[in-house]
Amino acid sequence: MIKTSIKLLLTLLLISTTVYAQNEKIETDFKDVMQKFNAVGASVAVVKKGKIIYTHSFGLKDLEKKIELTDQDIFRIASISKSFSATSIMQLVEAGKLSLDDDFGDLVGFKIRNPKYPDQKITLKMALSHTSSLNDSQGYLNLDLINPEKNPDWAKCYNDYAPGSKFNYCNLNFNIIGAIIEKKSGERFDNYVRNHVLKPLGLYGGYCVDSLDSTRFVKLYEYNSNSKEYTNATAAYAPRRNEIKKYVMGYSTPIFSPTGGMKISANDLAKYMMMHMNYGKSNGVKIISEKSSRLMQTAITSDEGYGLAIRSADNFIPNVKLKGHTGSAYGLYSTMFFNPKEKFGFVIITNGINPTYTDDFPDFSRAAINLLYQNFIK
Repeated sequence: MIKTSIKLLLTLLLISTTVYAQNEKIETDFKDVMQKFNAVGASVAVVKKGKIIYTHSFGLKDLEKKIELTDQDIFRIASISKSFSATSIMQLVEAGKLSLDDDFGDLVGFKIRNPKYPDQKITLKMALSHTSSLNDSQGYLNLDLINPEKNPDWAKCYNDYAPGSKFNYCNLNFNIIGAIIEKKSGERFDNYVRNHVLKPLGLYGGYCVDSLDSTRFVKLYEYNSNSKEYTNATAAYAPRRNEIKKYVMGYSTPIFSPTGGMKISANDLAKYMMMHMNYGKSNGVKIISEKSSRLMQTAITSDEGYGLAIRSADNFIPNVKLKGHTGSAYGLYSTMFFNPKEKFGFVIITNGINPTYTDDFPDFSRAAINLLYQNFIK
């Protein structure tokens, strides 16, 4: 009995030592990637066989004060936020409160029609898949921009091609979608996402700055390629308190940026990712149906591989098919990609790098995700 216990103890010690040595090597290699791209800080999470097997934070959350980044810190994750808005919409579709084929303008409450194709309906599904023919040329920070009664240049918000015929990434689509969520649910956008997506999954995060612990916010830094210096992007966590005081449900929604305003840690974002990896469920909690989840992951346009706020990425890791989204704003670069068949995935968030791109993906994110894949999955 004693010999068996000793053998077991020695085996566990050997495994622990091996894992420690492996992680130490990975962390050394990851720091080399960060140095190559002048990264300020980065948080990562790795999922394998449907479980989070590794989390770690590197570098700094505050460059000026030299405060180290931790796994508990939260980032504004930019465009990965769109998937939270799309997930919320799918819940309302399942509840029978709207349809993906509904007229986008009818849903938001004012006319949304491409003036070059006035007889062609722009649907909610087109907006979710960026095939609506809308663009961001007038901006996307308020709905007045596309409202014919508010902006004399509203027609510039539309491209020359017919709705549904081409892909064009457009943030305005999702800020309008956020307003529709409010109209159909009766809840303010940030509260809806918190109550129906974050809380059921046990996640800490949100769109409203004042609902979160600001001491956990990771400072974001924009890189100047000429001076090779970083500037703190203070606007990333602007609380917008005055605008919220005058809030109009179903119209003021862009204040919370449904298109890019989610604040969350890499670890909790990985838990959210696992829900999509498992087609709508996580730890026995159902957020959306398998049918809705699969639809979100199904490409609407073959050339871009974009579904409903989840895109395909077949060239991020060579010969590996992934689903997910990226984000970039205020110097931040975020990556959330997974393989729903083999149940692995990655979250990588950096608060500042020297940005270079290959095939629409930041080279830092590509190098980081391939390093994690080679060491933890392959």
